Amino acid sequence: MAIISPSVLACDFANIQSEVEMINNSNADWFHIDIMDGVFVPNISFGFPVMKAIAKHATKPLDVHLMIVNPDNYIEDCKKAGAEWVTVHYEACPHLHRTIQLIKSHGMKAGVALNPHTPVSVLEEIITDLDLVLIMSVNPGFGGQSFIEGAIPKVAKLKQLITEKGASTLIEIDGGVNDKTGKQLLEAGADALVAGSYVFKSENPTATIDILKAL
Repeated sequence: MAIISPSVLACDFANIQSEVEMINNSNADWFHIDIMDGVFVPNISFGFPVMKAIAKHATKPLDVHLMIVNPDNYIEDCKKAGAEWVTVHYEACPHLHRTIQLIKSHGMKAGVALNPHTPVSVLEEIITDLDLVLIMSVNPGFGGQSFIEGAIPKVAKLKQLITEKGASTLIEIDGGVNDKTGKQLLEAGADALVAGSYVFKSENPTATIDILKAL
């Protein structure tokens, strides 16, 4: 059964506590938290004070996605703010192995995100060190974008790499996920689905989470 990680970026920030409680009471598994710096991606989201506020009420793991340059500078802040999973971008980490070890040294699970143009082959030497790989199925920075179809064969390639290397890495997808694309991604080998607009803009977010969970 798929891991469902609703993206808090799409929630109603004026009612963030009730949105967090909705996820707590739903069949979702994680909270997906996007932190953006306006440099690595052309947008700014929220920082660690908001993340701490979410963590205070959340009863499920925080799945934190750092879309920032120099992520090493903020790994300790992630831990202090309640993160259980921290994902950094391959494109933002010139010393990726060191960054992954830093995340793990703080007792968190370590993930690497790949932008749409980055092939999975770049992870061959490090896949066995990773707890998670996040495939971006939109260009990172903004919610509500349309799904990039190339993500489906990319998931299949990544699954093959994980199997060949005997790794236990989870595959997560972020961007344009709905009941249709979610089903295709899971069939290709995905383990976790991030859904933002599809969940929070629906009439009944809890029921929408159930639809994704049942795929």
